[in-house]
Amino acid sequence: MDVRRLELLRELADRGSITAVAHATNRTASAVSQQLKILEREAGVPLTERSGRGVILTSAGRALARTAADVATAIERAQALWEDFRAQPRGEVTLSIFPTGGQMLLPGLLTAVDGIPGLTLHCSDLDAMVTDVADLTADFDVVVADSPGLLPAWSERGITVVPLMREPLDIAMPEGHPLGAKAVLTPADLVDETWIGVPQSQPFDRILRGIEAANGTPAHIVQRFTDNGIVESLVAAGHGVGVLPRFTTRDRENGLITRPLQGVRATRLISALLRPDRAERPSVRVVVEALRAEAERFEAAHESA
Repeated sequence: MDVRRLELLRELADRGSITAVAHATNRTASAVSQQLKILEREAGVPLTERSGRGVILTSAGRALARTAADVATAIERAQALWEDFRAQPRGEVTLSIFPTGGQMLLPGLLTAVDGIPGLTLHCSDLDAMVTDVADLTADFDVVVADSPGLLPAWSERGITVVPLMREPLDIAMPEGHPLGAKAVLTPADLVDETWIGVPQSQPFDRILRGIEAANGTPAHIVQRFTDNGIVESLVAAGHGVGVLPRFTTRDRENGLITRPLQGVRATRLISALLRPDRAERPSVRVVVEALRAEAERFEAAHESA
């Protein structure tokens, strides 16, 4: 079987449509379909089937797509070994990161990468624009994501996950709020509060769900925003309380105070997600190692502050 056709099948598994594969690989949709039909003849079994106006993979197609990922990983590993012999890692690496992750990690990461000759890092902040952040691994070498923990769906998709750091999430309130007199808050303390929440698809919403479960009553959520800066401003203005990340929330002289929460698991795991073949590239490995070192440095500095 042709490795390039296997890669098209893998792209279809990741992207979900012939049109998306064609766009990502700079081909026409008809050219992609033709190559997949040739692969199907080589395999001797149906690899795709009609679903509405598009196609989906059969069970055989999904199995062969997983094999395609293994082949791509083996090729990248061999290339990485060769590059290790030839020269230092070089070339371009693309990275996507969520906004507060970028605030924490990008300044130090870019400084570290700037010192590596021949290596260029291009960064984007597209995290909030997708439903499943793991989908971004099709277009970026490294995807920095936040989540409650290691998600089973990532393993099921064969994604390489590199845990970077765990950040506490605190309850944010306006200065002068009665609960500011407490050092630590419980769900019972928050039962009558008005909330500035996040979209239900976002990880922080899990904290509110836990508070609701502990109290046995629904939380009164008046607004929902993805941008933590908007949440900070509304909380500081007295429109409600919110859940905000500890390391990037600006709670000094801006009308905002924060308190830790106990009784509900209130942390987020920050990880780097990669396709396994891209994880073998020397340039990508160097960026991930620099990212991990910066996360360790940043976490240690803020825990000791």
